[in-house]
Amino acid sequence: MLRKNKTLIFKYFLNLINGAFLVLGLLLMGFGAWLLLDRNNFFTALDENNHLIAYIFRILIGTGSASVLLCLLGYLGIHNEIRWLLILYAVLLMWAFGVQVVLSALILTKKEEVHQIWHDKIDSVISEYGSKDLPEDIPKWTILNALQKRLQCCGQKNYTDWMKNKNKENSEQVPCSCTNSTLRKWFCDEPLNATYLEGCENKINTWYHTNALTLIGINFGLLASEVLQFSLTVSFFRHIKNRIYAEK
Repeated sequence: MLRKNKTLIFKYFLNLINGAFLVLGLLLMGFGAWLLLDRNNFFTALDENNHLIAYIFRILIGTGSASVLLCLLGYLGIHNEIRWLLILYAVLLMWAFGVQVVLSALILTKKEEVHQIWHDKIDSVISEYGSKDLPEDIPKWTILNALQKRLQCCGQKNYTDWMKNKNKENSEQVPCSCTNSTLRKWFCDEPLNATYLEGCENKINTWYHTNALTLIGINFGLLASEVLQFSLTVSFFRHIKNRIYAEK
């Protein structure tokens, strides 16, 4: 009776941690898929040539998907008490742990590089915004407009960044998204008191660092659950092995 209770306790805690591991894996996969597939994602739109950001998002999706499959494998091994499946599960947990460590290091080391990529690209988009010779860049301009309107900001540092744009009818114009105007055109003539004076850089930085920290938090949550699950899986395997020998 005592052995049976011990087995049930092991299964309860293993399935509990496995469930948390599953949720974190789904979060990681969903986070990566949202960032990669969202058409209004400014970072993806700006990364069309470098591909670094897209690669990181795909790694997130792959890691999250692998975590979900690993959880399902673990559930089968735990529920049915299949020893070879538990061994495979423990080995794959350690493999996943190594991948998570590499992913965490990649996020930390590439964070500033990603930041610099979109920083430089925004300057480029501001310079080319509204050009009749670059109709293929309209999606970028549309996303920038949505960003400025939603965050109520203008330019990168401030509204004066738009002075370097050569596609305006006059030097005083700013994008309509920098103002309270509802006109659907690239540039508007609006007084200064109707223009957003603050730049978007600080607001985008806040958004970026918040999401980066969220991503790192999910990753470290996965790392902690993998270590705990590995320890419990090894203990559960030994318990099953001892119980089988005791029943002989």
